[in-house]
Amino acid sequence: MEPAVSLAVCALLFLLWVRVKGLEFVLIHQRWVFVCLFLLPLSLIFDIYYYVRAWVVFKLSSAPRLHGQRVRDIQKQVREWKEQGSKTFMCTGRPGWLTVSLRVGKYKKTHKNIMINLMDILEVDTKKQSENSDLFYAVPWSCGTLGFLVAAEIRIIPAKKYVKLRFEPVRGMEAICDKFSHESQQRENHFVEGLLYSLDEAVIMTGVMTDEAEPSKLNSIGNYYKPWFFKHVENYLKTNREGLEYIPLRHYYHRHTRSIFWELQDIIPFGNNPVFRYLFGWMVPPKISLLKLTQGETLRKLYEQHHVVQDMLVPMKCLPQALHTFHNDMHVYPIWLCPFNLPSQPGLVHPKGDEEELYVDIGAYGEPRVKHFEARFCMRQLEKFVRSVHGFQMLYADCYMNREEFWEMFDGSLYHKLREQLGCQDAFPEVYDKICKAARH
Repeated sequence: MEPAVSLAVCALLFLLWVRVKGLEFVLIHQRWVFVCLFLLPLSLIFDIYYYVRAWVVFKLSSAPRLHGQRVRDIQKQVREWKEQGSKTFMCTGRPGWLTVSLRVGKYKKTHKNIMINLMDILEVDTKKQSENSDLFYAVPWSCGTLGFLVAAEIRIIPAKKYVKLRFEPVRGMEAICDKFSHESQQRENHFVEGLLYSLDEAVIMTGVMTDEAEPSKLNSIGNYYKPWFFKHVENYLKTNREGLEYIPLRHYYHRHTRSIFWELQDIIPFGNNPVFRYLFGWMVPPKISLLKLTQGETLRKLYEQHHVVQDMLVPMKCLPQALHTFHNDMHVYPIWLCPFNLPSQPGLVHPKGDEEELYVDIGAYGEPRVKHFEARFCMRQLEKFVRSVHGFQMLYADCYMNREEFWEMFDGSLYHKLREQLGCQDAFPEVYDKICKAARH
C-alpha cells in the first residue's frame, strides 16, 4: 500500500501546485513534464520507424519506379472528385501527426482529401521552366492552391565536408546592421547568419565550405551531448571574442534542429543543462507534429497569446527600422537574421523595383516579453510596418491581415490570372483562405 499512498500524495501535491500557480501557467510553462515523460519516447519510436522505412524505400528504389503509378492514383482521386460534383475544395490529405505545416486548419476536415505520399512521390524532372513560365513563377508561395506538384527539377549544388565558420560579436545597432549587410554582399561567403541577443548585441557568422579542417578547431555541433548552437554562439558574445570553427556540413545544416532554434528552452527549460544533454539529449527534439497533435484547442489559444512564430522578409536597407519594430512589438530574443537575394521576377513575391534586391529574413520565435502583449494588436502592427516597406510575411506564420491587406502585401496579378485560366476557383481555396487564421482553425 505504501507505493500507492506515496503516488496519491504526489498527485495531491501536484493538483495543489496547479491550483496555486493556475492551470494556464502550468500548461504554458511546465509542459516539459508531459513532453519528457511521453512525447520524447514516442518521438524516438517514430524516428526509428521512419529511418527503417526510408532505408527500405532507398534500397528497393521504389520511389522512382512507382512514381508513374502514384501519379495515376492522384489523377484517379481527382477524377472521382469531379464525378462527385466538385462540391468541396481539394487539399493534400495525410494524418495530422504527419503534417509539416505549423497549423492544421479546419479546411483539412471539410475539404476533399487527396492522398499524396510525400516521401515517395517526388522525382527529378527534366522539363525546362520556359515551357510553362507563368506557372513556374506563380507556384512559389501559392501553398498548393494552383495544383498538386508531383514532379520537380532539382538543381544539385556540389558540397564539401565542412563549413569553415567565423564568429564575430558586434555591439551597437548601427554596427550590427552595417556588418550584417556588408557580409551579405560578399559573394565569397557561402553562408551568412546573424543572431541578435538584444537590440544592441549580436554575433554575425560567415561560412565557406571546405574539404579540409584543422583538427583542433573541429566542432561536431550536432552531437547530442553538445550545447545548443544558439547557446554556443552566445558564449562568443559573453566572452567578447571572435572565433573560427570547422563544422561538418550536415551538422551545420541542422545546427538549430536539436533546440528547434531556441523554442525548446520554453518547453524544456533545463534542456541545455549538461546532465540532461548527456543523459537524454539523444532523444531531442520531440517531433513538432506530435507537439501539435497533443496541443488541443485550449492550449493552442493559450500559446497564441503567449508565443509567436514570425518570419518577415524586409529590404536590407530597412533592417534597423525593422529590428526596432520587432523589439517594440514583441521583444523576443534571440532574433534570427538571414540574407535573401530577391530576384525581380513575376509572381507573388518580388522587389518593388525592376532589379534584384537584397532582403533579410527576420525570425522571431518564442515568448514575447512586451508587457500586456496582445497577439492580434501587436502582430497587426508588425504586419502594417512590413507592408509599408514592401516586405513579406512567411505564409507559415500567424497571419492577422484581412484579405485587402494581404493582397496589398503580395502581388496577386499573375496568381489570379492563372487560377482563372486553370479553373482553380472551384478546385482549390485561395491562398489567403488557406493560410489566414480564421480559415485554418
